[in-house]
Amino acid sequence: MSSNRPFVLTIAGFDPSGGAGVLADIKTFEQHQVYGLAINTGNTIQTENLFHEMHWTDLDFVLRSIKILFEKYDIKGVKIGIIPSLTYLKSIVLEIKKLSPKTTIIWDTILKSTTDYEFISIENKSTFIEIIQHIDLITPNYIELSKLSPIGISATVTAQELSKHCAVLLKGGHRSEMKGIDELYFNGEVIKILPKTSIIHEKHGSGCVLSAAILANITLKHDLPSACTNAKIYIEKYLNSNNTLIGYHYV
Repeated sequence: MSSNRPFVLTIAGFDPSGGAGVLADIKTFEQHQVYGLAINTGNTIQTENLFHEMHWTDLDFVLRSIKILFEKYDIKGVKIGIIPSLTYLKSIVLEIKKLSPKTTIIWDTILKSTTDYEFISIENKSTFIEIIQHIDLITPNYIELSKLSPIGISATVTAQELSKHCAVLLKGGHRSEMKGIDELYFNGEVIKILPKTSIIHEKHGSGCVLSAAILANITLKHDLPSACTNAKIYIEKYLNSNNTLIGYHYV
């Protein structure tokens, strides 16, 4: 058992390529010197550039796993990745809050894979709002946030509205007019987080790595703006670690 590292938990999918999901999260946690625990929401058959198949984990199995881990460990933060439905997500979030109300929860709002496999469709907006009221931060990219926006409403306005319920980090990777500039909607403010470099090599699973790095930084007592800034520095090093779709982790 770790005697000096805080415990964090990733609840996400298993990607056998190691570029995304729980494997990527655990690598990120280790580099930040927090102790990572993991629960699979589903097993995938995929590589870094091709998605073949998804097999979801039974919700009851996930909930029992959460209960056992929280009974054993003082878990300071949880990162949630791919989930098959809002009902599945709601059950996970409420179980965590029941077991440990002060535990930080980040949801990386992955709606579909980079190869267009759809994981979840957000059709019931009222249920979505109900859930994020129990979450500390969501980390959508511009395309994901656009899918959450009512017709005729921009992604940035949607981010402002959602930030009334939880903090929102709008990632800049898919915004042609603000390429690489992240925006943190938090406490009524919009904090721009600028890139350190204009040269970026794309990576499979970069969103997973970023949200895991943010959680690690929060667990290490950084405030949210600092955690997001530190995580952006980490993800840029990860993205530029080589010119393939699979990156190397280092601080």
